[in-house]
Amino acid sequence: MRLSEEGLKGENWKEKGYGVPEYDRADVRRRTMEQPFWIHFGAGNIFRAFQANVVQNLLNEGKLDRGLIVAEGYDYEIIEKVNRPHDDLGIAVTLKADGSIAKNIVGSVVESLCLDSGSEKGYTRLKEIFGKKSLQMATFTITEKGYSLTDGKGEMSAAVAEDMKQGPEKPQSYIGKVAALLYERYRKGALPIAMVSMDNCSHNGDKLYAAIHAFARGWQDNGLVEGDFLGYVEDKKKVSFPWTMIDKITPRPDRKVEEILVADWGEELHPIVTAKNTYVAPFVNAEECEYLVIEDDFPNGREALEKGGFIFTDRETVDKVEKMKVCTCLNPLHTALAVFGCLLGYELISAEMQDEELNNLVRAIGYQEGLPVVVDPGILSPEQFIDEVVKKRIPNPFMPDTPQRIATDTSQKLAIRFGETIKAYQKSETLNVETLEKIPLVFAGWLRYLMGVNDKGEKFALSPDPLLGELCPVMEQIPLGEQEHLAGIKEILSNESIFGVNLYDAGLGERVEAYFKEMNAGVGAVRRTLQKYCAEK
Repeated sequence: MRLSEEGLKGENWKEKGYGVPEYDRADVRRRTMEQPFWIHFGAGNIFRAFQANVVQNLLNEGKLDRGLIVAEGYDYEIIEKVNRPHDDLGIAVTLKADGSIAKNIVGSVVESLCLDSGSEKGYTRLKEIFGKKSLQMATFTITEKGYSLTDGKGEMSAAVAEDMKQGPEKPQSYIGKVAALLYERYRKGALPIAMVSMDNCSHNGDKLYAAIHAFARGWQDNGLVEGDFLGYVEDKKKVSFPWTMIDKITPRPDRKVEEILVADWGEELHPIVTAKNTYVAPFVNAEECEYLVIEDDFPNGREALEKGGFIFTDRETVDKVEKMKVCTCLNPLHTALAVFGCLLGYELISAEMQDEELNNLVRAIGYQEGLPVVVDPGILSPEQFIDEVVKKRIPNPFMPDTPQRIATDTSQKLAIRFGETIKAYQKSETLNVETLEKIPLVFAGWLRYLMGVNDKGEKFALSPDPLLGELCPVMEQIPLGEQEHLAGIKEILSNESIFGVNLYDAGLGERVEAYFKEMNAGVGAVRRTLQKYCAEK
């Protein structure tokens, strides 16, 4: 049996426990092709598990009559090897904390395209879509790196530089292609649209705007576009760039989930690893909880997507929700578990929540140290959000998420995930930064992690991080058991760009040093330190 239009007709999938498209998919496809309202860039797991599934539910309920168009601009193999062979159908598997799973055959994506300016047919179709008056929004999950116009040295990338010179005819860079499509919309009468980043990064709309604005200015300054394209991009009544906050964990396709599905379908549904090292499969597995908070700024109107669970609000509230999640209620807890999970040999984040000391650590970071400085956004309760995280989301044994994955780029995360809390304490008239105990413990754990030696005294591979080349030589020269010669640590802990503050100026540097000495006392010292400071009281 194939996951395809024809395969859907061959079995009673409902009896096998699958949610299925309850609408005439051919009719939805026809209406969508003629009058598209939403195109999404980024055909990866978060889109397939979240946005596509929400639209599927709305189609099933008769609250929408058109579906989604997806375009992939980074890894064309996703479209060529997963979307098209399966008629743009996918399976969304929800892994619930109670041990049950929900399986849905998702058919809301009715057209998939490659964002390839070298493909005349595909790129012409994208231009046609952007020229439609009906198009209300283009959304993006292309990762924060997708909006960057520079290379690793901070210089304009070669593709971007060439696009700036050549103009919008056949750009090669990702944002150059998107800007060219927006230019096509301008040429069709300066039609309004919302350009909506749904990536998991702060003030994401501003990042998308800055990238597209750079192209608009460059092309206009070089006389490569007609009229006032720059003015169109700058006109908020024509083109908006809303902020959003997204939250849903979608790990790589899991082998256990694959086995369940193969038993149902009798078909190989195994993941593929593309030439660009993307892990993708005809199915996606994800947690049950999901949040998408969107600044309600849509110049061409929008569908009632709040009926599917999206939350529309003002920009200030989006910012509060984003800070609540990133600075207190989720991301700091994940980072703490990542660091100590690697040191203690854990392979699953969920398993760490069965560890008494680690469970107590993240609860203390969230409830005791973070919650007092959270600004309540009003639409989501911070305390309830943490409750869900520590009681339901992170402990979910069916979520195959690893501390090694979350430990990636930790040096880039500490300033936001912990530094903002420290700054809030410094500004507070009622709170004392020196009362913080668990956040400095995480910093010390991270230093111990950078040694590349686990709590058993064995070497382990560090997760990718742009500062490893700078930090590891400092930490690797400190042998396990060393308590005295720690001069290099002071330079790290005083680095404001890493922690958001100079930890010595904040009154926490010496505390981190002391914790590190305890964790570095020898084999098993990390565990003993956690027992000392994180045991149930």
